[in-house]
Amino acid sequence: MADIAETSQTVPLAARKAAATRRRRRIKPGDVVDHTILILGALLMLVPVWMVFASAGHDAVLIHREGLQFWFGDQLGENFRAALLEKGGFTDSVNGVTMLTNSLILGLGFAVGKILVGMTAAYAIVYFRLKFGTLAFWMIFTTLLLPLEVRILPSYEVVQNMGLANTYTGLIVPLVASATATFFFRQFFRSVPEELIEAARIDGAGPWKFFVDILIPLSRTMIAAMFIIMFVYGWNQYLWPTLITTDESLFTLVRGIRQIVQAYADGSTTPEYGQAAALAIIAMVPPVLIVVFFQRWFVKGLTESDK
Repeated sequence: MADIAETSQTVPLAARKAAATRRRRRIKPGDVVDHTILILGALLMLVPVWMVFASAGHDAVLIHREGLQFWFGDQLGENFRAALLEKGGFTDSVNGVTMLTNSLILGLGFAVGKILVGMTAAYAIVYFRLKFGTLAFWMIFTTLLLPLEVRILPSYEVVQNMGLANTYTGLIVPLVASATATFFFRQFFRSVPEELIEAARIDGAGPWKFFVDILIPLSRTMIAAMFIIMFVYGWNQYLWPTLITTDESLFTLVRGIRQIVQAYADGSTTPEYGQAAALAIIAMVPPVLIVVFFQRWFVKGLTESDK
């Protein structure tokens, strides 16, 4: 009898919980609008990428005549093979693998260089109590208001006079100073508890040991976030590599795509649009992989800390 009574009490309770759950899951008009906007925004970004990917499977004449395609053709593998392995350019000495290597060197050089400069600058501003430290920081920060185009000519003049044109050093070093990295690392270092600093002093840790053994391990999520931002920034550089390099062996993927499209300005030959589309897809893969694999570190580095 007790089991029957308990069952009779449990069933209505379960039914009430199920009804409450259904009420909570009822779709609201606002949710429909929000999801519709999100879906449309995602399609707005993904459809052009899909069209480029699909167009990589067609020959240049068809794309030139009809424009970008919505579905694949029969030359997808051939266009990707040609984009990666077939030598081209004005000297017929550079292929997609070479340009991919140059883009990786540029992206990694930008990311590592900007992180090192930003971390050391922020460390000096925060912990060395410089007399003009605050003024120096705001002078660095104001450079965010000046785009690359503003300082492109003096930067080119300096690199040219130093004989660094057509070198990886000339591509990377002039742009490694980063106000963005300095700002984020400064804010992060200022949030480090004073007790940790005092404990390091008591243990006899000098400035270098404190920086290497304590601050860098604490900053690993911030370093990961900055690495993603700066790698993508360096990978997508077009203006500076175009200005500082004339040697095709130093061309990047972004510049290579442009060169394929405008290979013959006189119009006597149809540009290899299919290969350009394939090269564009290849150029998107490394940044996308880095963002996908490190997105957890990216979000954590910008919103949280390991202190």
